[in-house]
Amino acid sequence: MIQPVDLEDFFVAFFSAAIVLVSGALYALLFAYAKVHARPGVLPYAYAAYAVLVASVVVLARAMHWSGAWSAVAALMIVGYLLAPHVIYHLSVATHGHERAPAEELARGAEGPGSPWPTDPHNSGG
Repeated sequence: MIQPVDLEDFFVAFFSAAIVLVSGALYALLFAYAKVHARPGVLPYAYAAYAVLVASVVVLARAMHWSGAWSAVAALMIVGYLLAPHVIYHLSVATHGHERAPAEELARGAEGPGSPWPTDPHNSGG
């Protein structure tokens, strides 16, 4: 059973829940950026955002007096936030891995007859 929350705990819960959302979004954004742009140096920042998320979930659970099944919900939330960007990235690669971005086409020198991606930025083909 959930105990009533004092007003001061309500504000703590409100702000910790907001930090959960912001740090979760930042974690997903940094993780995706690191993977898509092949920047492994960004991953520690992504995991630092995830650590902030975990700390915020713990503060939220304590402020809301979660126990029993609600603690399991908090643990599930922590695990879900960790795994979701990994799963989404692998699903995206499996679904769209055969497609190449225009920047990759430019890097490979894909200019040819009818190619919309010229290799010389000063010569747009006109």
